[in-house]
Amino acid sequence: MFSKSRINETAGRAEAPRASESAASAPVSAPVSRPSLDMGGNVGAGSAPKPKPAASVLSADLQISGNIRTSGDVVIEGVVDGDIRAHLLTVGESATIRGEIIADDIVINGRVIGRVRGLKVRLTSTARVEGDIIHKTIAIESGAHFEGSVQRQDDPLASSSQSAAASASASSAPRPAAAAPQPAAAPAPAARPSMPAEASRPAAPKAPMDSKASQ
Repeated sequence: MFSKSRINETAGRAEAPRASESAASAPVSAPVSRPSLDMGGNVGAGSAPKPKPAASVLSADLQISGNIRTSGDVVIEGVVDGDIRAHLLTVGESATIRGEIIADDIVINGRVIGRVRGLKVRLTSTARVEGDIIHKTIAIESGAHFEGSVQRQDDPLASSSQSAAASASASSAPRPAAAAPQPAAAPAPAARPSMPAEASRPAAPKAPMDSKASQ
């Protein structure tokens, strides 16, 4: 006689190869390749905004003779003999600038001798400006010293380039030739003095005297 446990063992052994056959007949799926997120340790570095560079500072013991041009911010505490072009220009209380300054935003605490062009111009109470100011918006605090004219324009920065182009075209235009010099007129002959009528006539001859008649 067979026991129930042996019958279950034989049934399980018969079903085992069927399961293996079904596993062997099933198609093997290839592993899906995922893009690597490792980019040298700089994940998302391209999308991060670049930090704004710090402002350039010219100390009080520095003196510059020449023009300064930058797209960043400048803080001047020394002396500059020349024109300055920047994005944000701050003139310190101890600074002296002799030349034209052009910037989007200008804050003047010191002395400026020359034309000022800016979208936003601010003169503090310690400012001393000797020159014309062309601006879009301006603020002048009480106590500021200003000598010149104030003119508002929608784009004061563009007017500088236009005036420079106009002056360059005027200088390159051909000048008319100078007229040839004309010969000087001959001097008129000097008038001779008129002689009196008596002096111009010859004297009449005297009649001979008769010696007989005289005796």
